[in-house]
Amino acid sequence: MMNLVMLASDYLIFLLVIMGSILLIRAHQQNQLVGFVRKIFYRPLNLVAGIILITYILIGLLDSIHYRPNKSEDTQNGSIISVLDKMLKPISMQSERSFSAPFAIFAFTKETMKLPSGEVSRDYPRLTYAGTHLKDKTHHLSDIRQRLINIAVQNLIIWLVLSIMLLLYASVKHGISFEQMLCAVIRGKTIFPWRTLLLTMGVLSFLLIAIYSFIPFYHILGTNQVGEDVLYQSLKSIRTGLIIGTITTLVMLPFAILFGIMAGYFRGWVDDVIQYVYTTLSSIPGVLLIAAAVLTLQLVMDRHSDWFATAMQRSDIRLLALCAILGITSWTGLCRLLRGETLKISEMDYVKAAHSLGVKDFKIIFKHFLPNVVHIILITLTLDFSGLVLAEAVLSYVGVGVDPSSYSWGTMINSARLEMARVPVVWWSLTAAFVFMFTLVLAANIFSDAVRDAFDPHSELRGAR
Repeated sequence: MMNLVMLASDYLIFLLVIMGSILLIRAHQQNQLVGFVRKIFYRPLNLVAGIILITYILIGLLDSIHYRPNKSEDTQNGSIISVLDKMLKPISMQSERSFSAPFAIFAFTKETMKLPSGEVSRDYPRLTYAGTHLKDKTHHLSDIRQRLINIAVQNLIIWLVLSIMLLLYASVKHGISFEQMLCAVIRGKTIFPWRTLLLTMGVLSFLLIAIYSFIPFYHILGTNQVGEDVLYQSLKSIRTGLIIGTITTLVMLPFAILFGIMAGYFRGWVDDVIQYVYTTLSSIPGVLLIAAAVLTLQLVMDRHSDWFATAMQRSDIRLLALCAILGITSWTGLCRLLRGETLKISEMDYVKAAHSLGVKDFKIIFKHFLPNVVHIILITLTLDFSGLVLAEAVLSYVGVGVDPSSYSWGTMINSARLEMARVPVVWWSLTAAFVFMFTLVLAANIFSDAVRDAFDPHSELRGAR
């Protein structure tokens, strides 16, 4: 029986999922918002970015369902694991002694070994888990080659089945035959970028099948200095990146909206005070302010270690505290934008008419100001998301980011930086963290540009029809 364990961040994540689902259902009933969504996803590049983001979100959600396994499962005593840990069990439980290169069956460094004959030799030892199915080490490359061929065949079959099912659905929806739909997709004559969708699905399914086919036998991206699988670390870091990007933006929203609209609407001394506050806050070097707050928090947590039942709960609270600190120190940019927009809206005739009719300030703000600044809020949030993911990596690199026991791309980069100076270079840990983070940030940037174009009335999308 699975004993669910909910961390504080899990509550926030699933609350966001529920709220997002409600918003999507309500947006689906409004033709204008459906038109915006079509503008975003009817361009091939935006569609690819959206699929990548959805894939990252699904991985993050799987890593947010925590439970305490029963005694029959082969886990560490009393440890809390996630569904993602369960799915990646071969690599989450099997650690080597130290570094090993991607797909290697021997350790990366030489060790002193005692041979069966009694002689002492210094050589590269076989890995404890990777490649143990190989009776002859000369079959190493041929084994990888054969598995790749099998993966390609399996992926082709699955991709063809999924593609046929999707095209059948599309042909029924548009009232045309399957052959007509297939010809239109091959020639690129469809409004929706079907070719991009099918190709992206093919690449993702290949990667998914490859991971599940190789992880029982090899470390696909190698291992780090303590023998932990780098692919497992990279996948576990996705949840941290998503939490930093989403929770932090939600923390800064109330400050930015409240102070921005108040400054532009009430003007006078209220505007002066708010401008003074955010100007002063912007003048303090952000890294120093965040470092001071994080170090103070760490000192408090060290003195009250009895507040936390497990190390995972401690690192989770520190992660949420980092989100709060980043949110409190990064609301000034959006606040400035909202203040300027509120000043502009205040000069509109319908606002002056509302004042002359004696409508209360609270009602004017909610009826006339908030709906007219939603597009600025939405665009800024999507643009800030990628910046916050990068900020976490930088903070972890300088040692004031997430808890060292947590998985994050910044922690991986910080651990790998010293290994870049050795010969030969241990490159795979840093490269994996960079590629995973770069992919998320690039997809978020492309998607944020698409959101900005969709909500900007002066922008036209060539693919939106």
